[in-house]
Amino acid sequence: MIIQKIFSILCAILVWIIGVSFFLLSFYVPILENLERQSNIVLVIAIIPSACLGTYLFYTKSYMKPSALAITFIIVATILDVLITVPVFIIPNGGSYSEFFGDPMFYAIIVEFYFIVLYFGNYLTKRIKA
Repeated sequence: MIIQKIFSILCAILVWIIGVSFFLLSFYVPILENLERQSNIVLVIAIIPSACLGTYLFYTKSYMKPSALAITFIIVATILDVLITVPVFIIPNGGSYSEFFGDPMFYAIIVEFYFIVLYFGNYLTKRIKA
């Protein structure tokens, strides 16, 4: 039980690292005039394969209800955003915690993240049981 929780946290950290990497890299390839919007678009797209990868890696070694795994991924990502993303990347560029967590896009990405892990987790668990 404890090992599966630790493994789920490690998979969540991997997903967060991939997501933040794409978010930050998008600033170096300006396509849109509004770089903040561009980075959010990139993150919305990048979270799909990232969440699927983390979910797949988790289910190759362990089992947990997909809804619990999705919540674990979201909690870990939010904690890492509080501890790392905002103070290291957002505040030095003129942002703040309230701006970051007050952005409706943050919550849209959380909902997307939850449903990707839930859907793909359900898919994988059905394949495992079959």
